[in-house]
Amino acid sequence: MIRADGLTKKYGALTAVSDLTLSVGPGEIFGFLGPNGSGKTTTIKMLCGLLSPTSGQAKICGVDIHEKPVEAKAMIGYVPDTPNVYDTLSARELLQFVADLRKMDRKKAADRMDELLYIFELRDRQDELLSNFSHGMRQKVCISAALLDEPKVLFLDEPTVGLDPKSARLVKEVLRQYAQGGRAVFMSTHILEIAEGMCDRVGIIHKGHLIAEGSVDDLRQRVLPGASEDASLEDLFLKLTGGDEYEELVRHLGSNTDSRRIE
Repeated sequence: MIRADGLTKKYGALTAVSDLTLSVGPGEIFGFLGPNGSGKTTTIKMLCGLLSPTSGQAKICGVDIHEKPVEAKAMIGYVPDTPNVYDTLSARELLQFVADLRKMDRKKAADRMDELLYIFELRDRQDELLSNFSHGMRQKVCISAALLDEPKVLFLDEPTVGLDPKSARLVKEVLRQYAQGGRAVFMSTHILEIAEGMCDRVGIIHKGHLIAEGSVDDLRQRVLPGASEDASLEDLFLKLTGGDEYEELVRHLGSNTDSRRIE
């Protein structure tokens, strides 16, 4: 349902994403992981059609998103890393605006809005201006907007940032049920426990290159052969993205701490 072939994005001499190829099938939650500045958001924006690649191809359900952007984007829901909303609209007005853009049936849209506002505990404040909403509440409105017409493919860039533990857990459950309906979910996150607990497969991008892809069990066997089954995704991530440098930083921190104690 999501296919990237040789996606590359360059900004002058900087290559933000290099020759990235991957696919995500129906019913699958794919976790996209990487250090800050590794190319996660750039990749998601190319897959959503918000950025044109320097080279390569992105397809949604077999439709090239840059050759047929309207057709492809009609199948996509997108939650950006920053929940930017129209401050002068209420939560319900924003959802109605999205429903109109999506050309949804009015009755179906109203029922779906009621459902999402209930699920995300926004009913009591649905008529307040979004300018009064906290970051977490704005995030829930953005997720509701992305889910409104039940798109076949859902992209989420750090969806749980700013959410309280209850809301974060609710989002995880919503996404799991969403994927079980035969849709594809592509999400980036820095919270590796979330990725390990809910993603069917993960891809790790580092300095613009996709350096590993597979289930956590598969990666554990390939990256840390002979390691305990308790080896976490965090262990794998650090090993793949600079484990030696991390260990050196920890040793440096420890030595500085010891020196301060002596003084």
